[in-house]
Amino acid sequence: MSIARDDRERLAATFDRAAGLYQRARPEYPSGLFDRLVEVTGLTPGDRVLEVGAATGKATIPLAQRGLQVTAIEMGPNLAVAARANLAGHPNAEVIQARFEDWDPPSPFDAVVAATAWQWIDPTVRYQQAWRTLRPTGHLAFWDAVHVIPEGGDMFFADIQDVYDEIGESLPPGTIVPGPGDLPDRRGEIEASGWFDVVDICQFDWERVYDAEGYIELLDTFSGHIAMWPWQRDRLYGEVRRRLSAREDGLLRRHWGVVLHVARRRG
Repeated sequence: MSIARDDRERLAATFDRAAGLYQRARPEYPSGLFDRLVEVTGLTPGDRVLEVGAATGKATIPLAQRGLQVTAIEMGPNLAVAARANLAGHPNAEVIQARFEDWDPPSPFDAVVAATAWQWIDPTVRYQQAWRTLRPTGHLAFWDAVHVIPEGGDMFFADIQDVYDEIGESLPPGTIVPGPGDLPDRRGEIEASGWFDVVDICQFDWERVYDAEGYIELLDTFSGHIAMWPWQRDRLYGEVRRRLSAREDGLLRRHWGVVLHVARRRG
């Protein structure tokens, strides 16, 4: 997804307002994703990993649980405080409040990892900054958790689109929500940067079930929803509650997908 610079910076700043919800509302990433990351990169306990845009530590904790020495960078002050609290039981993880683009690494890392954060880093410098942060032959790994709809998936999302249209938050023309395993990858972008060679691309998908309040909490961690006017959220969330209350079980099923990109530092 390509985001204009002003929009990227404005929307990226909204996440700090969701610090109290993020850890609870956002889904856990599949353990197989971290297993694949470790296998492909050859990381072993004690290796140094820099995580970019750690938020509240959704990916930091699984990395630390695998014995890696994790330095997590997060520019949002509230998110950084929440991450430190969530990582209190992991002495091999530290949280630094900083902007990755401006940060000067004290020494090279074995890997740079970004979980649902890479798109928010300035695209004009992110690959070069990752390159200079890594040791020779170090690895960059990143992924974004996005909505995918399987064949026969929950129709709630198509049905609620009329409310988004009503409040002026329509999808861009021609938008297609991909199915599991059909997400586009960034191989071309990585290779074109000149700083990395792609070594592995792998897709994962999973399903989460939400009641109305759980789903609204999730929406309140999305930049576009955080940035809405209060009247827009009131109208949308009222319809979410009303429509789910009309279901016998009151639940919706949302499918998630990620593309894990792993690339090796050139030169």
